[in-house]
Amino acid sequence: MRRIVIVGGGTAGWMAAASLTRFLRNLKCDIVLVESEQIGTVGVGEATIPPIMNFIRVLGIDEDDLIRQTNATFKLGIRFQDWTRLGHSYFHPFGHTGFEMEGIGFPAYWMRQRLAGAAAPLEEYSLQAQAAAHNRFMRPVKAPGSPLEGITYALHFDAALFARYLRTYSEARGVTRVEGKVVKVDLRPEDGFIDALRLEDGRRVEGDFFIDCSGFRGLLIEEALQAGYENWQSYLPCDSAVAVPSERAGAPPSYTLAAAREAGWQWRIPLQHREGNGVVYARDFLDDEAARETLLANLAGKPLADPRILRFVTGRRRETWKRNCLSLGLASGFLEPLESTSIHMVHRGLALFIQMLPDRRCEPADVARYNRMVAFEYERIRDFLVLHYATNERRDTDFWRHCAGIEWPDSLKSKIELFQSHGRIQREDTELFPEQSWLYVFTGQGLVPRRYDPLTDLLDPEKMRGALANIHDVIGWVVQTMPHHQAFIDRYCAAQS
Repeated sequence: MRRIVIVGGGTAGWMAAASLTRFLRNLKCDIVLVESEQIGTVGVGEATIPPIMNFIRVLGIDEDDLIRQTNATFKLGIRFQDWTRLGHSYFHPFGHTGFEMEGIGFPAYWMRQRLAGAAAPLEEYSLQAQAAAHNRFMRPVKAPGSPLEGITYALHFDAALFARYLRTYSEARGVTRVEGKVVKVDLRPEDGFIDALRLEDGRRVEGDFFIDCSGFRGLLIEEALQAGYENWQSYLPCDSAVAVPSERAGAPPSYTLAAAREAGWQWRIPLQHREGNGVVYARDFLDDEAARETLLANLAGKPLADPRILRFVTGRRRETWKRNCLSLGLASGFLEPLESTSIHMVHRGLALFIQMLPDRRCEPADVARYNRMVAFEYERIRDFLVLHYATNERRDTDFWRHCAGIEWPDSLKSKIELFQSHGRIQREDTELFPEQSWLYVFTGQGLVPRRYDPLTDLLDPEKMRGALANIHDVIGWVVQTMPHHQAFIDRYCAAQS
């Protein structure tokens, strides 16, 4: 590899540039990013999940500096409001909950006690959930035996400022930015590989490998290479979003809010300087004007711009990597931001690519393996999102009645059936969400196993009750020692006004 060309800036493009210049710096490989200021970016994805912290740390970025520069706040999980039924809410926290007893996991013995009416709700055993409920936050500290050692968090940030931050990082390390609009893609006649890009002003940009971050259009991966697209709207019927920033309303919570609406759901993402808001909806059940009205009627603060409409088709590219082209971000697929996975899939795609870094031949076996791994991850995230919709108990609107009738993918069906049998959850291979994430959403959505796991018969009932009481009490005490979220930001990483 002598030259890698990235098409498109935004979050995906500059994440790619930053990663490649960090990991390939000793290969003497030129990294070039082509973008046009005439072409805007979607830029509404502002909530992340914990793996983003690894991305930041591996790049050697100062976390507090990034938070200041991107007006970021901290995130401990997601609150789901009115999803199961009207008036009901539950929390999906990050991090671990509880501990094993004699080799038997917390979910198994908590569920046994819960079915017997002898355990508190699941969220009361999670440090992250309870800290979010009281709007507290701190980073993990060295405290042997304390849950404070295991605090797990992510960020809410301004996506445009994040991309700008990574651009500065990348250009300082040798990435070349080319301003220009791609109007043609030249393919090599002998093998169909991309040879060069032609820009509107006549310039030709050659490369050995190309990364498509051109958004939904898929300028390289689809328009030039026709990789194909697998449409998942039969599972996830929403096809539009309307988004608007608003004034901040009070101290920012340390979680993302996902509130179910008439024909979709609304996000609220707190930043230091404003809030990000949007309604994801299905046009078969709600028109654009009604979606705008729903959004504006449910803002906590005054809108700062006119609402913007976005269209999407949920699904994934059939070949995320084809020939000498890799697609990332919206060019590779789209899963609505219900569990904040969009930026993670850029990070994951880059990590897998660097692990399987090709030479100029791009061996088919490597490409096929990469595509299988990425497809698996997309499909398991899809299943997790479908779970929120298809298990709802709401029958108050046509949209929610439709969602309750969605046919589950076979991979989700087997997971639900396993849980309904004895409360068991099996994490498969490299899927993103751990067992406890599934447990929180299963129970939050009202699913209850028919029986408890027989393995818990090996445990002493008194010890189970004692363990749960201890976890519950320790979490309650520890949360009270944590600073308020805003106070923590003010002390360590407040943005410059």
